[in-house]
Amino acid sequence: MDDPILTIEEREAINSGRWFTSLSPSLRHDILRCAYVKRYKDGTLICARGEPPEEWIACARGAVRVSSTSISGKLITLTYVEPGIWFGDVAIFDGDRRTHDAYAHGETTILCVSKADFKKILATHAEFSEAMLRLHARRIRQLYGLVEDLNTLPLRARLAKQLLHLVRSYGVPSLSEAQEIRIGLQLAQEELAQLLGASRQRVNQELKAMEREDIIRIEPGGLVVRDRPTLLRIAETDH
Repeated sequence: MDDPILTIEEREAINSGRWFTSLSPSLRHDILRCAYVKRYKDGTLICARGEPPEEWIACARGAVRVSSTSISGKLITLTYVEPGIWFGDVAIFDGDRRTHDAYAHGETTILCVSKADFKKILATHAEFSEAMLRLHARRIRQLYGLVEDLNTLPLRARLAKQLLHLVRSYGVPSLSEAQEIRIGLQLAQEELAQLLGASRQRVNQELKAMEREDIIRIEPGGLVVRDRPTLLRIAETDH
């Protein structure tokens, strides 16, 4: 479903993105001037693996689940793109097809720039190439960090790091308990397990242990972080 205008909240999510704010006002203006809005219901396919790249995309609301399906038919979720994050440029740069499927997770709004406009902006703004290099460098750092964590950290520490990331990206402060933060992104335990490269059973055990220790609370609608400082300690010290 297309809607030509971003809401105030969606525009704020785009404009406050760490990478986007580093661009000059004229470059940001040119990107937004040719961008168009698309809205998706939960679970709708945004773009598919193997498709030629037609758009450069930013998440403005909700989340975009980036995933693939193994030969045996198992779904593998690699990441959830949060509001303010841009993606889909790798296939435009290398001219190859898209490497993964992207689905809306919850009610999702994306901002799109066509491949032709992306290349025009690249040709017009000298700073854009360097900015894209910075964006790719940050992704590579994050990717190496994830691989290192997967090979060196126990599941408890990896889970703590993931919960802290979700709090930063989707945290909603509790109105009744000052220290509590609800994670606004609805993730099933199976989806959380896929992100951590672990079984649902093992992730469930770690979540239950954290709940017993009053670090988190598990509710039907999602997770509430009750003790963020302890989560930070687990993420940093559980080697």
